Amino acid sequence: MFDRNGLLRAAATILPLALVTGCSALPGGGEEEHSIVVGTTSAPSSLDPAAAWDGSWELYRNIYQTLMTVPNSGTSPEADAAKRCGFTDAASKVYRCVLRKGLTFSSGKPLDAEAVKHSFDRTTSIESPSGPSALLANLDEVVTKGDRTVVFRLKKSDATFPYILSTPATSLVDPDEYPTASLHPGDTAIGSGPYTLESYQQGKRAELVKNPDYKGPAELRNDSVTIRYYSRSARMVSDLKAGRIDLTYRGLTPGQVSAFQEASSSGDNSVDLSEMTGSEVHFLVFNPQDEQAAKPAVRRAIAQLVDRTELVRDVYDRTADPLYSMVPTGVTGHTNAFLDRYGHPDEKKARHTLRDAGITDKVELTLWYAEDRYGDSTRREFAELEQQLEDSGLFDITVKSRAWDDFQQGYLKGDYPVFGRGWSADFPDADNYITPFVGEDNAMGTPYRNRELTEELLPSSRKQSDRGAAGQAFAKAQKLMARDVRLLPLWQGKVYIASEKDVAGVEWAIDSSVIMRMWELYKKSSW
Repeated sequence: MFDRNGLLRAAATILPLALVTGCSALPGGGEEEHSIVVGTTSAPSSLDPAAAWDGSWELYRNIYQTLMTVPNSGTSPEADAAKRCGFTDAASKVYRCVLRKGLTFSSGKPLDAEAVKHSFDRTTSIESPSGPSALLANLDEVVTKGDRTVVFRLKKSDATFPYILSTPATSLVDPDEYPTASLHPGDTAIGSGPYTLESYQQGKRAELVKNPDYKGPAELRNDSVTIRYYSRSARMVSDLKAGRIDLTYRGLTPGQVSAFQEASSSGDNSVDLSEMTGSEVHFLVFNPQDEQAAKPAVRRAIAQLVDRTELVRDVYDRTADPLYSMVPTGVTGHTNAFLDRYGHPDEKKARHTLRDAGITDKVELTLWYAEDRYGDSTRREFAELEQQLEDSGLFDITVKSRAWDDFQQGYLKGDYPVFGRGWSADFPDADNYITPFVGEDNAMGTPYRNRELTEELLPSSRKQSDRGAAGQAFAKAQKLMARDVRLLPLWQGKVYIASEKDVAGVEWAIDSSVIMRMWELYKKSSW
């Protein structure tokens, strides 16, 4: 995901969705309204699924529906808006879905086969630079058969296609509200998911209300959710402690996590801190259009110098783990390719790498990061990277930052020599940690040309319906990526969720892509 960004994660990256409680009983013993308020430092960049491949997916998951979904009890996609789906050929190139009966959008319009086709066609035709059209690059055409049957024809074999259909990149939208050739304007959203978007204030809050016409596998444990968006983690945590929000998701800093842990150890159990394995990775991207970053020796020297153990210890208080591959630990196919090739940090080896390439002067480079996207520790992370590289005497580093919207526009235009990004899995498969970053047009906006990757290894892996059998191709791919160092993995996040004692359902709320399913949350006193 983007940056989904971010999503699913080291405490510094965890973008909190604070759930503030509004549960009140009506006089005379009437029905209660079960409400939750969630806080996060990751506000959507757009309400249109065709325009965002980032943390916006946190909201999309709850208001839009997809044909497939990955249940919290497994890792294989199951039907959602679809009643059933499956490949109709042995080559994994034709995929057929039959929709549930009676599906409607929150506008009251029918969600039929034509609406599904429209949703896919507009994403690929609009091809927004910040959107997820690259995930659908292998889609040749979408064909409808009657009101409820949709057939997807792929250009090449792709056993991961059911996973793609479970991502918010394939959110289903109302054709009358979402134009074919342009993005949906304004601050409204029309979907068919578990919630409707009652109101939205950019950068401030989103009000979600239970969708009475929803038809799908989700079982809602609350009636409404308020998502509050914070620019700073400190304010979010303050609101949690004051009872103004019920839960934080994404955005807790390592220091805040440590403080909650210490409080619990000393007997203060007013806040529950849940720790889960994350799938978010953070890495540096090297721009081949930059004079210095284009040099393999420069990239390999940096790979030889960066001390990940020191980084996660000193900046993230061990709330993250060192990462030596773009495929994180816990995902089938993971290897420690960068550790195998470069070993532990070694200044002498880095110096030899540069000298052998004829580079004798200090290398001047500018590192860029998003100042408001991945949590308050990002500034410290890049200061640490600057110090590590400059202490070698081989580099002269400048660090710069921009707010996310400007930062995103900049890297898509190729403005930055080296920049930091976070990535949360679109779906739980090694393919999704490699394919989005390679090829001429990729999610990072910097061409990564490697024919062995894009024309041999990845196509071969996608023919394997048994995803475990694709491990050999992924191992070779990671080895090539370590050689090229077009991307330099740094750390893998853990997921920390801080919540009031009365909040339940947290353990079920995080899906395989570490996106929060708001419908699983509820107050213990309400049930």
